[in-house]
Amino acid sequence: MNKSKEKGSSHETRPAALVAPKWLQFTPEEVELIIAELAKKGYSPSMIGVILRDQYGIPLVKAVLNMKLTKVLSKYNITLLVPEDLYNLIRRAVNLRKHLEAHPRDYHSQRGLIEIESKIRRLITYYKSVGKLPPEWKYEPSTAEILVSQSLVKTPKTD
Repeated sequence: MNKSKEKGSSHETRPAALVAPKWLQFTPEEVELIIAELAKKGYSPSMIGVILRDQYGIPLVKAVLNMKLTKVLSKYNITLLVPEDLYNLIRRAVNLRKHLEAHPRDYHSQRGLIEIESKIRRLITYYKSVGKLPPEWKYEPSTAEILVSQSLVKTPKTD
């Protein structure tokens, strides 16, 4: 099939079967330890996946470990303050609010902020329903800046 007329189809597709590649040099236990170490350094799950792919040659964590990266993090008691997609939206909203303080007549950005905060509220409703956020959790723009200033990854205390 000629894909030249389809837009944005230059990426490769994932393999149909989730099987660890034969050329992989790491055992599943080593991959878990690498993930835990990167999380303790403060990397987000998506950044950990990029590092594993680019520096360690691990194309997909689920194919190697038969579990997702966030499950590995929870196995090592490493939690996220909020889910990563929600955190990124909140960070965008905070940056846009700062921009609007300097440029109050930027109506296009005001509209963008309304749309971002609408996405945030929808995601919060979803994450409360599946139990990833506590039922009393609320998004407030005044406290969002404090949330963004903290690290996304919360590691357990080691004595």
